[in-house]
Amino acid sequence: MPIYSYLCPSNNQKLDVMHGMNERAQTWGELCRFAKCDPGDTPEDTPVKRLITAPHTIVPTGNSDLKSHGFSKLVKREDGVYENVTATDNESRIVRPGDRSTYPDMKKKFGD
Repeated sequence: MPIYSYLCPSNNQKLDVMHGMNERAQTWGELCRFAKCDPGDTPEDTPVKRLITAPHTIVPTGNSDLKSHGFSKLVKREDGVYENVTATDNESRIVRPGDRSTYPDMKKKFGD
């Protein structure tokens, strides 16, 4: 899910929240529900503004980071043979081009 930044001009607070692309916080109360925080003294019907920000990115540093974030890393070992160094569960560690049974399981890696 994407992370969005909002500003409440009334209390000058900025909150980063995660919600679906088809959702949007219009008021401080809605924003606090997304952020799972207490609205405090600011009235819940106070309007908020969504800010334009650079996308938040994850920069994996090693094979375990790649694996935990759902990426597959293939390393060429010999002519026509690759090693899946991020193989999980029942995935084949050896990947051969043209043999789909050895490919990483993308259905498990991609979710809603």
